[in-house]
Amino acid sequence: MKNLVIVESPTKAKTIKGFLDKNYQVESSFGHIRDLPKSKLGIDVDNNFELSYEVPAKALKIVKKLKKIAKKAETIYFATDEDREGEAISWHLKILLNASDKKSKRIVFHEITKKAILEAINNPRELNIDLVDAQQARRALDRLVGYKLSPLLWKKVARGLSAGRVQSVAVRLIVEREEEIRKFKPEEYWTVEGLANKGEEFKIHLHSQDNKKLAKFDLKEKEAQKAVAEIKKTDLIVNKITAREQKKSPLPPFITSTLQQDANRRFGYSTKQTMMLAQQLYEGLNIGEKGNTGLITYMRTDSYSLSNTFIEEATKYIENKLGKEYIEKGRVFKKKSKTAQEAHEAIRPTEANNDPETIAQYLDPKQLKVYTLIWQRSLASQMAQSITEATSINIEAKNTIWSLRASGSVMVFLGWQAIYPSKKEDNILPELNEGDKLKLNKLEALQHFTTPPARYSEAGLVKAMEELEIGRPSTYAPTIATIIARKYVEKKEKRLAPTEIGEIVNNLLKKHFKDIVDYNFTAALEDDLDKVAIGKEKWQPLLNNFYKPFIKNIKMKEKELDKKEITEEKTDEICDKCQSAMIIKLGRFGKFLACSNYPDCKNTKPLGNDGKIEEPEEVKEKCPKCSSTMIMKQGRFGKFLACSNYPDCKTTQNINKSLGVKCPQCQKGNIVEKRTRAGKIFYACDTYPDCEHALWSKPTGDYCPECKQLLLHAAQDKIKCESCNFIK
Repeated sequence: MKNLVIVESPTKAKTIKGFLDKNYQVESSFGHIRDLPKSKLGIDVDNNFELSYEVPAKALKIVKKLKKIAKKAETIYFATDEDREGEAISWHLKILLNASDKKSKRIVFHEITKKAILEAINNPRELNIDLVDAQQARRALDRLVGYKLSPLLWKKVARGLSAGRVQSVAVRLIVEREEEIRKFKPEEYWTVEGLANKGEEFKIHLHSQDNKKLAKFDLKEKEAQKAVAEIKKTDLIVNKITAREQKKSPLPPFITSTLQQDANRRFGYSTKQTMMLAQQLYEGLNIGEKGNTGLITYMRTDSYSLSNTFIEEATKYIENKLGKEYIEKGRVFKKKSKTAQEAHEAIRPTEANNDPETIAQYLDPKQLKVYTLIWQRSLASQMAQSITEATSINIEAKNTIWSLRASGSVMVFLGWQAIYPSKKEDNILPELNEGDKLKLNKLEALQHFTTPPARYSEAGLVKAMEELEIGRPSTYAPTIATIIARKYVEKKEKRLAPTEIGEIVNNLLKKHFKDIVDYNFTAALEDDLDKVAIGKEKWQPLLNNFYKPFIKNIKMKEKELDKKEITEEKTDEICDKCQSAMIIKLGRFGKFLACSNYPDCKNTKPLGNDGKIEEPEEVKEKCPKCSSTMIMKQGRFGKFLACSNYPDCKTTQNINKSLGVKCPQCQKGNIVEKRTRAGKIFYACDTYPDCEHALWSKPTGDYCPECKQLLLHAAQDKIKCESCNFIK
């Protein structure tokens, strides 16, 4: 009779199967096999918040299969992830399979390697009901907010809207950043910058006036121009050289949030994409002779700890590759937060010797990028400080009130940067001595304006949520994905901007449901959930404390709020069909103009971004079905063509925005901007289906100097080739 090992992922099952002998049968539950019902609340709020679970239709077949195997199994090992979600999956499985305490065992591991799996089987534990309760509490809280607040939004704002506990706070962050940008007033300031030469050219800038350091706004245009004119007429003399040693320690190994942030900044990966790639590396890939094995430890963690075994491996690798002077023994990074207890290690490679060069052939390019990042950061954390010599050179403009400065640094010892190089560019200075005369190559007064705060990137939003203690490692990626999917937020130039409906819903929640979008309240709830996870609080009282004032407010607002006051605005426009007054109404995808005589008159008109009416624009094309004139209309994804004979003819066509770039594949069509059904922008040849050339990144219009293919806009304002490895 075989022992049964149950995990939540088929890939994980395949990897673990390779480590165990024929006495073990490894099966996957394919994620959650029990959940709250979709069609009803599933929470008995009058009976101590008892939860009603059911097996979703898609899981019925797998549950039936697992029950059949479990009956014959001698021992059942529940081997799901060691976090709240994983613990809950094991708990649900144990109940559904009717597994006795004697027959069932819970095993946990932080990496999917043979050593870790065998060690886990030899050291089983009981289910941690505190973790299960914390997961149940979070699930119930989110369900209560979603199922009680969303219907109110449907009634009082627009159909199809929904609210989420953590998602609503994330939207608030994005909306408030947008408000900051709108209110921002740029301020002018001036700098004087140039190039000097003494054998080699280097950068210089104006530093002081009358021996007083210039602050950002001290220099006005006239003074800047005056400084340039006076400095150009005189000699530049080096009057002081200051050099000091700077030591820089490595960053700690990755936790979930910092991995998401770094992958977003370096590669432009979304949080969802980063976690998907990390999951693949964790669950196991085939790496030749070793077969399927996990390449990194568990990727949902907020702990900086590293195992002693890995530290020893990393130290040995560094010593062999670089030398003893690159090792820093005994470095310990403190926990990221007081709640960092669910996962006991940071994200690291399962083996230090699996360097990126060794396993590159087994990974696809995206997997390799994420793995390389994790490997470099983990090993660098155990290395010696880097040492640079920072040099400041004071330059006197003879017989003037002006002094200039040149700053630069020279790397003395790479330390950890030998493995995880910094991207900082330094001003390389030539060898100079006090009294040296410099040649002025260039000097100019430059006008600048202060810039508003940038919209959040996904990395920036994760960082802000982490600092406010909103959400936890497992929630960052799904939160961002959800608010984009719900159309409360959209991506503009790879940054997050609120949609009109997102701003309206946020303002409504801030005014009438302050707690739901309050940063401190949400952080306190997360803290309470953490207390449940470690057995310091019970989950039902937590739900009760939240639900009573919440539902009382919902009932009050159902009576108080008037949909017309929220979603309608009077205008001076008159309906051109029935002569009634036109009003601005709010739909699921924004504002539009509608006849107040609805439903007798269904006349509507689109509003532009400036709030003005966009009259339908006739175009040369004729309707392919009825030969009527086609007109330009505005929809949820932008402009499109529609038949003017609507509603008798409902023909529509997409408008493809041309980029003025010739298709490099067919040399006949042009590259145009298109949208997927989900609204995601991509770029493709306008001769489709004859030519199927398509790109996810926007072409620049230039061509690669190496392979002559299109150059594309990439992350961090870089340009990359669509075909080869060229990047600039």
